[in-house]
Amino acid sequence: MPRKIKIVTDSTAQFSDPSLVVRHDITVVPLSIRWRDHTYREGIDLDPVDFLAQLSQHNTLPELLPPSVETFQAVYGKLARETDRILSIHVSHAMHTTGQIAQAATHSLLGRCNIAVVDSKSIGLGLALVVEEAARLAEIYDSLDDVVRLLRKQIAHLYAIFAVERLAYLQRRGLLSQSQRLLGEMLGIRPILTIEEGELLAMEKVRMPAQSIDKLVEFMLEFIDVDQILLLQSAPQLTEHTLA
Repeated sequence: MPRKIKIVTDSTAQFSDPSLVVRHDITVVPLSIRWRDHTYREGIDLDPVDFLAQLSQHNTLPELLPPSVETFQAVYGKLARETDRILSIHVSHAMHTTGQIAQAATHSLLGRCNIAVVDSKSIGLGLALVVEEAARLAEIYDSLDDVVRLLRKQIAHLYAIFAVERLAYLQRRGLLSQSQRLLGEMLGIRPILTIEEGELLAMEKVRMPAQSIDKLVEFMLEFIDVDQILLLQSAPQLTEHTLA
């Protein structure tokens, strides 16, 4: 009997049901967060609730650092002793370099293990949904190629919308100039963002918090057939992911 496909992801995935990681034996590779002269391993050294509370009180933005090639090589090497097929799914390649580093790490196992690195074209809850779907498919199909093909079809049906209150992050991402950020903060503008082909893009802008909620609802009502809706609220952001 073929050995089961092993699934790897990174710590930017936010699972609505964390027990899924244990049930499906998913390996989560932690990224590091550099903030205020300290470096933390995401999901290990930081409590998410405490971190968000601290972040809202400081203007300094954290830097998200990818795992090293050696870290991924060690993860793949360990799993290669248990299987000959690994599916590694990561944060959008357009947003972060983690996926590219994971791909580079596969070269050391060429001929020993078949490793497919998939761009989720998402982050957070969206990435977690993709990983969850991959785990479901891996229970049904033995072929790694079949799982990757079907998973990429599902990724095309993943949609996200974000209501953002702080503009400094958008400036850092290159979505706003400094003058646009300062003007937006003076006018109390709250941008509505979406993810298209893995890239974070501005959709609209509103001024009142209630208008942000209205836009999220309008976005959701555009879909006739929806499989899952996940809503994440935190200070100072509100995020929605829809899998249609």
